[in-house]
Amino acid sequence: MPVSFCRKPVIAMPLTEKDRRIVNDLLSGKQGAWTDFVDRNSALIVQVIRHTAHAHSLRLTRDDEDDLVAETFSALLERNMAAIRAFRGGSSFATYLTVISRRITLRKLTQRRFREALGHVTAHQASVDVASSADHEHSVDAADEVESLMSSLPERSQAALRLFYGFGHSYRAIGRKLGLPVNSVGPLLSRAVASLRRKAASRS
Repeated sequence: MPVSFCRKPVIAMPLTEKDRRIVNDLLSGKQGAWTDFVDRNSALIVQVIRHTAHAHSLRLTRDDEDDLVAETFSALLERNMAAIRAFRGGSSFATYLTVISRRITLRKLTQRRFREALGHVTAHQASVDVASSADHEHSVDAADEVESLMSSLPERSQAALRLFYGFGHSYRAIGRKLGLPVNSVGPLLSRAVASLRRKAASRS
């Protein structure tokens, strides 16, 4: 039997029988299905989180990992499990879930890194939401404040901050996009963050 992730059934999805049953139960609202889904995919999510953190030179504690696992599963539940329902069978479900989880993890990690870089700023969570143009609905007033702070920086500094903290790009990738030597990207980011901190402090 095909799994109906959306309104129209999708045929020949490369799911194992166990995945097929769990996802069908999950999307039909069967009691206990979410627990089965979490048990089935927790190890995969942890592996994705560790690999993503390592690839971006970020060290995670066990508590960090646990928080990111919870945040990833929470994101998979958003909008009536939209990410899960969007599966079209172009790859295995495990591969699809890996891609989705990596994106979620990277977004969460860059959000955290941006907040830590800025220190205590009124915007908190909304800071990177503005930088990455994601989750705009949260803390609108705070987001406006951060956007105001960001807009006071030179355009190149704004772009570097958005690319690094909002999208997780490497120094090399940022250098290529902005036409900068790779060894100048780090100092540019440091100056931009320091400037944001000063501007935020002057408003408090």
